[in-house]
Amino acid sequence: PLFQGLQNIKWLRLSRNSLNNLAPEAFTGLFTLSRLSLDHNELQFFPTQTMSRLPEVTRLDMSHNPMTYLGEESVSMVKLTHLYLDHMSLQDLSDQALSRAPLLSHLDLSHNQLRYLEPLKGPYELKSLNLTGNPLYCNCFMRPLREWARVRNVKLLGACVGPPHLSQEPLQSVAPLDLRCRSRGEVLKEEFELEPTESAPPTAKPKQKGKCPENCDCDVEAQHATCEDRGHTKVPRGFPAKTQMLDLRSNHFHHLPANSFPGTSQVVSLHLEFCKIHEIEGGAFRGMKSLFYLYLSENDITSLDPGAFSGAPKLNYLHLEGNRLLQFPGSALALLPSLFVLHLERNAISKLEPAGLLSSKTPKLRELYLTNNTITSVAKGSLDSAFLGTLHLDSNQLKEIPTHALSQATNLEELNLSQNSIRYVGPNAFQSISQSLKRLYMDQMGVEKMSLDALRGLGPGLKALTVRGNQLTELPDLSPLTGLEVVDLKENPLLCDCALLPLRRWMEKLKFEVIATCGQPLEIRGQKVRDLSVFKSCTESVSPPDEKVVTAPRLPKLKKPKASVSKVSGVKARPAKPKAKLPKPTKKKPQRKPVAPKVTKNQKIL
Repeated sequence: PLFQGLQNIKWLRLSRNSLNNLAPEAFTGLFTLSRLSLDHNELQFFPTQTMSRLPEVTRLDMSHNPMTYLGEESVSMVKLTHLYLDHMSLQDLSDQALSRAPLLSHLDLSHNQLRYLEPLKGPYELKSLNLTGNPLYCNCFMRPLREWARVRNVKLLGACVGPPHLSQEPLQSVAPLDLRCRSRGEVLKEEFELEPTESAPPTAKPKQKGKCPENCDCDVEAQHATCEDRGHTKVPRGFPAKTQMLDLRSNHFHHLPANSFPGTSQVVSLHLEFCKIHEIEGGAFRGMKSLFYLYLSENDITSLDPGAFSGAPKLNYLHLEGNRLLQFPGSALALLPSLFVLHLERNAISKLEPAGLLSSKTPKLRELYLTNNTITSVAKGSLDSAFLGTLHLDSNQLKEIPTHALSQATNLEELNLSQNSIRYVGPNAFQSISQSLKRLYMDQMGVEKMSLDALRGLGPGLKALTVRGNQLTELPDLSPLTGLEVVDLKENPLLCDCALLPLRRWMEKLKFEVIATCGQPLEIRGQKVRDLSVFKSCTESVSPPDEKVVTAPRLPKLKKPKASVSKVSGVKARPAKPKAKLPKPTKKKPQRKPVAPKVTKNQKIL
């Protein structure tokens, strides 16, 4: 370890360097360290694993780093009392981001890009929360935070930037009942009532110190400018030089020519959603050297010029969902060496090719979202990447698991294949990513069979597995998956005979409930596997170590529900109920259409 031998160190200051990554073992051995300063570096993600190995640290300064998001349990430091996350680029923060910092008393989130914040769960000792310099919009979405602060006696620092009647009002003094979402009619009425009182000092207008384009609002102090839904047909010019957040959504630009944003070199976040954009010329974002987030969602883009993003080398988060792209925009993305998260949901991409698509165009891409396209094929090696951690291919038209395409995605942690038409999951389907994979989603794919070796290689590292709403009558051995925290087996017509005993035994050992229901035989259809007592008669006849028993050789006999009662009751291999007259088989009800579970994506922190 780099700092080995510093047995009595109390404060380590690594400020004003160029650190962009911290290895998990970076501070190993610093058991006496109580204060750590990492401000003014280039860390884009909170180093969760690294920090969790510092058991005595009470003060941590991470300010002036380009972090944009804190996910669940990002901060896991049992003795931390003071955390400084000011002057970063935070746009969102999970309500459970600090749940593993129980002693935290002072949290500084000042001068970020937070518009709202949910009540925090976990830091029960919190006394002060600094939100100064954030573009806080004080409407109903902020009411839970205000109520939480009142009940928990947390001091809130910061002021509202909107709506106009609360502009510059200290958050601490705003009554919870004043934090409400008004109808458009109320807003128009207020504007009408305010119109004749222009001689009185208006609330928001004096804050427009310096220049601001016509029909836009600029807050120099908050470094925020907006022209949202103002009917602009060309990108306005003349924003304050220090503007960091520029909101231009819901206008009618149609076309972005070269040099569309002069004088915006400090803009970190640019919103262009719902602007009816269909063409972006090369160099449209030239000069935006600080641009970190770009939102181009819900437009009409069918293709991208290879030079569309030239001049924005620091772009990390790109949102292109809800457009009409026909192919993966690899050539345009090649100019974004820092691209980290790419959203391409709801486009018309039909295939991913050629080999090396990610490794050559977006070598540092960590999260790729391709949900709800029309993808039918994925070329071998097209998804090879040493950095890719999250891949969503759900709601496409794949017919098989893209095993070969993922052969070199050696750090993939989350894979979502739900709602494709994959009937069979073959052997070793995830072998190449088995050492890194943590979350696997395969819901509503119509899977009829999984090979006994389908999950081979997966082990304690897998935390979530869902196969809800398929046509599975049996499952492969799940016993090696000892690290599972989330399992969903619902809405599969499982064949509940002795061959299912290994699954039942596995379920009994879990610390949480897994719901799986029987589809066959008819007399126990709909009953929960865990509640059945009929498995007791299997213990003598089934040998647990012999995994071959899962083959369920008697399955064909169940295909005759129309036979006479004597034949149905004569299914010998299955645990039978006490011999009594069985009622006539009722008419088969049409199988209930499976409902897709809502999958919550966890943002991942490196």
